[in-house]
Amino acid sequence: MDETEFWEIIDSTREAAEGDPEDHADLLVERLVRLDPESVLDFARHFEARYNRAYRWDLWGAAAVLLGGASDDAFDFFRCWLIGQGREVFEGAVHDPDSLADLLDEFDEEIDGDAEDLGYAADEAYEQLTGVVAPDLGLPPQAAEPEGAPVRFEDNAALAERFPLLWERFGSG
Repeated sequence: MDETEFWEIIDSTREAAEGDPEDHADLLVERLVRLDPESVLDFARHFEARYNRAYRWDLWGAAAVLLGGASDDAFDFFRCWLIGQGREVFEGAVHDPDSLADLLDEFDEEIDGDAEDLGYAADEAYEQLTGVVAPDLGLPPQAAEPEGAPVRFEDNAALAERFPLLWERFGSG
């Protein structure tokens, strides 16, 4: 599976789910079980590589603005959600997290920003196909610390300064 196919699967299942993260995860599993097990593992590798790539302080800060704070778990689930938004939003956010203010049409913190189940979709599909737990993907582990300069999540003024566009649209200062 190449990168284009990975993103096509993400996009088609998100559109079919009309943006609902839980429905998106269910539809993603349904789509993945139509593939062979090795393709599901390829999908999982693409997902995990992007998940690890998004382990950045600046994205964590953007998540904190959007979610009104972001614990470790909340940031993990946010990264899954971010991948689920598709290539344009994901790549834009990794390049410039403040650009999420322009990339997102809307953001409802009650449903958006948390897509934990997307992170398990490939594992679930693989297990349904094979009856066994997915093997190690052979990818390097996530870094011990996020990349970049740390963000002071509890400092609204610092968040507003670092993410002016996001703060203007979604901040709760």
